[in-house]
Amino acid sequence: MSHSVQHQAKLPVFRLRQLAGLLLLSGMVSMAYMPRAYAEVSQHANTAVQSFDIAPASLDQVLNTYAKQTGILLVIDAKLTQGKQSRGLHGQYEVLPGLNAILGGSGLQAVTQENGSYKLQKAVQPLPASSSSVDTLPEVVVADAKVKEENKVYAGSQVARQGKAGILGQRDFMDVPFNVTNYTEEVIANQQARSIGDVLQNDPSVRQTSARTNINEDFSIRGFTVASQDIALNGMYGLMPYFRVPVEMAERVEVLKGPSALLNGMPPSGNVGGSINIVPKRAADEALSRFGVTYMGDSVFGGTADLGRRFGENNAFGVRLNGMYRKGDTTIDQQRLEEFMGSLALDYRGERLRVTADFINQQETINKVVRQFTVDVGLTSMPRAPDNKLNYPGYGRSQMKDLSMVLRGEYDITDAIMVYAGVGSRNSQMDAVAGNPVLTSANGNFNSTAMWQLFEVKSESFEAGSRVKFSTGPVGHQVSAGVTKVNQNTNIHFVPVSGNIDNNIFAPVYISTPSTSGLNDNMVRFGATSLTSYALADTLSFLDETLQITLGARHQSVEQQAYNLPLGNKAGAKYSQGALTPVAGIVFKPWERVSLYANYIEGLSQGQVAPVGTTNAGQTFSPYKTKQKEAGVKMDWGKIATTVSVFEIERPSAVTVNNTFSVSGEQRNRGVEFNVFGEVADGLRLLGGGAYTHGELVKNQDSVLNGNTAIGVPDWQVSLGGEWDPVAASGLTLTSKVIYTSKQYVDQANNLSIPSITRFDIGARYKAKLNDTPVTLRANIENLFNRDYWNTSNEGYLYLGMPRTLLLSATADF
Repeated sequence: MSHSVQHQAKLPVFRLRQLAGLLLLSGMVSMAYMPRAYAEVSQHANTAVQSFDIAPASLDQVLNTYAKQTGILLVIDAKLTQGKQSRGLHGQYEVLPGLNAILGGSGLQAVTQENGSYKLQKAVQPLPASSSSVDTLPEVVVADAKVKEENKVYAGSQVARQGKAGILGQRDFMDVPFNVTNYTEEVIANQQARSIGDVLQNDPSVRQTSARTNINEDFSIRGFTVASQDIALNGMYGLMPYFRVPVEMAERVEVLKGPSALLNGMPPSGNVGGSINIVPKRAADEALSRFGVTYMGDSVFGGTADLGRRFGENNAFGVRLNGMYRKGDTTIDQQRLEEFMGSLALDYRGERLRVTADFINQQETINKVVRQFTVDVGLTSMPRAPDNKLNYPGYGRSQMKDLSMVLRGEYDITDAIMVYAGVGSRNSQMDAVAGNPVLTSANGNFNSTAMWQLFEVKSESFEAGSRVKFSTGPVGHQVSAGVTKVNQNTNIHFVPVSGNIDNNIFAPVYISTPSTSGLNDNMVRFGATSLTSYALADTLSFLDETLQITLGARHQSVEQQAYNLPLGNKAGAKYSQGALTPVAGIVFKPWERVSLYANYIEGLSQGQVAPVGTTNAGQTFSPYKTKQKEAGVKMDWGKIATTVSVFEIERPSAVTVNNTFSVSGEQRNRGVEFNVFGEVADGLRLLGGGAYTHGELVKNQDSVLNGNTAIGVPDWQVSLGGEWDPVAASGLTLTSKVIYTSKQYVDQANNLSIPSITRFDIGARYKAKLNDTPVTLRANIENLFNRDYWNTSNEGYLYLGMPRTLLLSATADF
């Protein structure tokens, strides 16, 4: 008899009932379109060569896994396969040869039916038998099959299928119980991204919360801050450049939304909005020699180089070198920048051993660096946004240097057991003269004080762990265990170099940056932090991975020593606390290419310190947890993918009542997100989506604040980009993007707000061959209509959006 299994699923109840209704509607739409999507994918899969790494199991289970990965319809007579075992399938195959390779020695063969499906029957001429005692085909090993699978991109090439889900390892976006997007190096290049902030503008739930030419870049995910220093490198914290993260060396930028303490450990700054991971480029099998020239308005010129080679038997050794240099005047008045980035990526890929080494050197100098505004307590209304080309505070400079090194290795003890370890270090230095302007009146008056800031952070990062796959009866397991440790030591020198400077945003007076000549430049210790964690998780799979349940927990220890300024002596006893953060996630696939998922996960942040001026100044509070509940549905239509998710995040917040500081309030963000990527039709691609988030203050001692909207959490965010390849102009691509952010509050009392923002970007690129040399020309215009606008952060810092900016580049592959 033939098997046919049907599944039914019910989404978890969410308090926002109307959002749950939207999920149900999305599932119904997916069912309506699924037959056509299945037919298109099936037709393509018949001739496509795919890489497979299917573990040994019963013949039934291996065949079902194979049918699931290829998207084919396979009819199996249970009597023919009963009791037979298989060693799985490893290597690259088209559909029918792959099926027969699995069936080798079993006395069975696969045949194609008229409707495009496949059926098993007894072999007319027996296929070669295995030398093994069980009826299987000997294992065929392809050394780089795992690497190729990890780098597989989705239709449209803007998003990768797989990404690093922390301790859980590489996961296809359909198999991870979280909302994830993995941006590729192609989208980075085509959008001419200069830093990670430009890449993250593609995500509707992410916003940059600091000025583009500020000292550093920070972000907001789902209404909570993610600091630039908390961005991971290959899943390890404390290694990416501290102030601004480059992307010329990135193969993927992976974004996972929501708290993720179990997956990645606690980030150094304790952010909980989400995790951002950079996967560095590796040398491909084909040699690469790519050089480019770049231009950015007003007159910033530069060049890029990307070189890759593989050597040795089976191309086991790889070298990838990336370089970037830019210098010139920006579109901001009197602002000039100089940037350099160099990276070297080495790797070895053997049959079981994989080793990588990465070296990153980044340097940046900005003259007339801009800073964020804060609002004075007496400000009663916000002034309109001034001319976006104006410089504020009208003086300043910054010099940043980052040097990172990391070594990481993986070893497959068996096909089912893998161990890994990594170690890295980073040295970050800043020398800046800058002032944070304070906005004092609705007519645009502000004041500032120039401060000389020397800042140095030395980081060490370690990780080790293992992943083990096995089965207990019909239940599959992937048990993941890991340990991480991040040490950071911070030194600082912070002194004023001017008195109070008054100015106005509508008629600024630019002054020379105050000199630091003759001043003491000795730095003192400012902080020492050690974060150690241990994690254990098990992903249980049922019904041939139709149902996957992930359960786990991480114990995080936080050790911190604060120091007094300006002497640098210890401020009180060493702080040491620990906490346990659990996770529970579920993925259910009721139909092929449809995933229903849900999760409960917690984040962990360092305990806050009562600020100077409060009655309990210097008191350090225990680490606090952020809790997320999320549910969603993912649909893979074959060439386009969509995700709809609803979430609730509850995070403790600090308040000061009667001049006493305490962590006794809470911010609760609830929302719904829609993400889309892929090809709507041949030559027409979409990337982005929309998000609704309601951030509310609750449980505050100061009851006046309860019910207010949280600072810097807009109700609506949209980021949607499109690309079109005109049929009449081969090689030409036209692009456009809209970025919308609704009204935001600047203060907890909700007395001050900034209006909505709508930004339009356009672009074009042209690919051709000149004397057999592939050449790509790109042109992009950001903020096409030169809109003046304010933006804000979750801490209430204000900044101006960038002016209309023209970006040009040309690259050639030699």
